[in-house]
Amino acid sequence: MAFVSRYHLFSTTLILLTTGFTMAQTPKRPREYGIQLGVLPTGTHNAITDVPGVRVGQVTLKQGQNIRTGVTAILPHQGNQFQQKSPAAIYIGNGFGKLMGYSQVEELGTLETPIVLTNTLSVPTAADALIDYTLTQSGNEQVRSVNSVVGETNDGFLNDIRGRHVTKQHVLDALKQASTGPVEEGNVGAGTGTVCFGFKGGIGTSSRKLPASLGGYTVGALVQTNFGGVLQIAGVPVGVALGKYSFKENLDGSCMIVVMTDAPLDARNLKRLAKRAFMGLARTGGIASNGSGDYVIAVSTAYQIPHDTKSSFDEMKVLRNDNASPLFLAAIEATEEAIINSLFAAQTLTGDQGHTVEQLPVNKVVDLLKKAGQVK
Repeated sequence: MAFVSRYHLFSTTLILLTTGFTMAQTPKRPREYGIQLGVLPTGTHNAITDVPGVRVGQVTLKQGQNIRTGVTAILPHQGNQFQQKSPAAIYIGNGFGKLMGYSQVEELGTLETPIVLTNTLSVPTAADALIDYTLTQSGNEQVRSVNSVVGETNDGFLNDIRGRHVTKQHVLDALKQASTGPVEEGNVGAGTGTVCFGFKGGIGTSSRKLPASLGGYTVGALVQTNFGGVLQIAGVPVGVALGKYSFKENLDGSCMIVVMTDAPLDARNLKRLAKRAFMGLARTGGIASNGSGDYVIAVSTAYQIPHDTKSSFDEMKVLRNDNASPLFLAAIEATEEAIINSLFAAQTLTGDQGHTVEQLPVNKVVDLLKKAGQVK
């Protein structure tokens, strides 16, 4: 996958383990400025962890002048993921990427490891760590095959990506300390060294909670933003107003999107959900350029599919097609807001070879949105 990376909130510590909880002095999110993205209400934390059971763990690496990278791990449930697989699907928006584990998910419609996000050249290391994680879990003593699912974007502008500084232990640490609750955004985890729309990108997350009349389900999204296009926020052409957009400047890159829901969807409707999440990226002005690796991994936490069972049948209730549309809207809105959240949280970072990427000028953006009537 193409493009950039960045820094973190702490001083000169070599390695920063960030839990799922928001750190002090966290930048204000768009909603705190009165910016409303979409019409559906958010969950409690406006994060992917609003989906019951979902946990996120992040490890941030910031060392010297050139290491700006990390790991973000997303766990669908608290059990043994290999023994209790989750229904899943992957949609490829643009395939210039190194997503590992795609073919088995596409073929079988299940996820048997947590999802790990990192940088492009650390995908094999992360996959190896997921194998270690799985083989050492109680109940997996006879496992002979593991389909690690690892996504990436290229943070090689701000990070010494060729140094391959992410280790298996970093991945295992992210998995070990994954938690529910608020999720830190911006220059953390796999978003430490990323660049989005020419500004500092990072990790972002958001959620939507459907009303009881539409099922009461929750949809959450987490993004690793590292792509270009013409930035739009609430329909306002912010990128044009700020003079940063694709083809005016060299803005390329990738985006990983993870969508979780407690709606009982099968793999077929999860693929449809993933396609709608990609529409959320389009709402922000992303163009899925030639050099961009844009993937959506969609997972249902509503039920698990046992690895070993005496039954010849999988028996579960899944939502009908006619009831899926509200979830589609929720995925679009949650993805759009997660991307914008990543930009509002990210901070200016200097990294490899002295490269510096400035943060989004939030005050200017808010003024633009006020003039357009998009701040309540």
